[in-house]
Amino acid sequence: MANDQNPTSLTPDILIVDDEISNLQLLTQLLSDAGYQIRTAKEPKFAIESAMAQPPNLILLDVRMPEMDGFEVCKRLKQDERTRDIPIIFISALQDVQDRVRGFKVGGVDFISKPFQDSEVLARVRTHLELRNMQLHLEELVEKRTAEVVKLKNQIEQENIYLRKEIEVKHKYEEIIGNSEPLRNILSSAEQVASTGSTVLIMGETGTGKELLARAIHKLSPRKDRQMVTLNCAALPSTLLESELFGREKGAYTGAITRQIGRFEIADGSTIFLDEIGEMALEVQAKLLRVLQEGQFERLGNPETIRVNVRIIASTNRDLATSVAEGRFREDLYYRLNVFSITVPPLRDRSEDIPSLVWAFIKEFEKPMGKVIEKVPQKSMAALQRYNWPGNIRELKNVIENAMIISNDRILKLKPLADLSPNLQKDLKLELVERNHIIDVLNKTSWRVSGQKGAAELLGLKPTTLESRMKKLGITRPKQ
Repeated sequence: MANDQNPTSLTPDILIVDDEISNLQLLTQLLSDAGYQIRTAKEPKFAIESAMAQPPNLILLDVRMPEMDGFEVCKRLKQDERTRDIPIIFISALQDVQDRVRGFKVGGVDFISKPFQDSEVLARVRTHLELRNMQLHLEELVEKRTAEVVKLKNQIEQENIYLRKEIEVKHKYEEIIGNSEPLRNILSSAEQVASTGSTVLIMGETGTGKELLARAIHKLSPRKDRQMVTLNCAALPSTLLESELFGREKGAYTGAITRQIGRFEIADGSTIFLDEIGEMALEVQAKLLRVLQEGQFERLGNPETIRVNVRIIASTNRDLATSVAEGRFREDLYYRLNVFSITVPPLRDRSEDIPSLVWAFIKEFEKPMGKVIEKVPQKSMAALQRYNWPGNIRELKNVIENAMIISNDRILKLKPLADLSPNLQKDLKLELVERNHIIDVLNKTSWRVSGQKGAAELLGLKPTTLESRMKKLGITRPKQ
């Protein structure tokens, strides 16, 4: 009998159910000798209770029993989740095909005929225990693989969330190019104010990208799903500016032949960007102040009050404090606008961003011009980084466009910067002319301030005086 021992890894726990004691004794002896642990039950109800209390690995179940036959016992066991997966082998003297079909229908896995043969019993028991063990092993593998899949799915989801956040961080300023410290500082300020809904005043020289920063703030705000509305206050006379902002009724003034919805109505629930607000006429400023304070206004030619929920982002290249002192800008409006201010640095203060900007403009012009640029000479790039850029990023873009036009091969050909805007210096303030002159001299001396043939000597200044002027004018040596 040693060769018939259960080879499976399952605990060999078998429940034998038969109302005949002689059959219980024979089967118990046979299977115990084969190394299986045996439980017995003469009554069907006790068998069901025993199986549910401690599910065995296999059940040998007699068909013909008083009170409840084996088919009913099997049916009840298969209805309970604790016992439904236990293999049940029927023991029966019945040879009728319909009885066997009924047994399989209620969930039995096999039949052993009475009078049974020892070898047949052991073979069928071993086979179904091995099958059950394989089933459990497969279920365990499936469960393990499912857990791994779920874990991997969760990991991928988390990675996707991280990736989305990373992409968002990288591309939320998709129009703003560069990684210099001054640029990082203003973007950090933009992030701080974006979600608050507060009014923002963006200051900076012409061409520094104030509108791009306004768009970045809007895209980071809860109003990002609505289009940001823009208006250049310097582009329209005061009468037209007022109707553009607040709307007008037909016939409100000569030439108003149709009704017009104003930008504030269009921007309700969104953001309005007022570019060059320092150019706004005083009479329009008063009406704008009311919108800031009360969120309401009237269209030209209509006394009906209109209420809106609009966030205002304004920009200016003027010193509004000076404009207030000179009476050209309302003091109360200035303080209303200046809740949170951001000053965009000029390009000369973020020269390390110039290479990135240059390549971005090259890529922008390549397709429409049908050209491919693979290289920018080092000397040209260094010259671009040394240049003062009074027109800032806008001027740089024009310079690159000009270079793309005259470049006939895959190397960018750059005109001398002085030749690109020969009349520009005539319009500059004295301080900016001085700044540019000092930078030109420093470039000639490779930024050597003191000593023989140093910049101070060429300028006729003491080195300490020159260093003081450089500090006042914000002149710092560009990073290489």
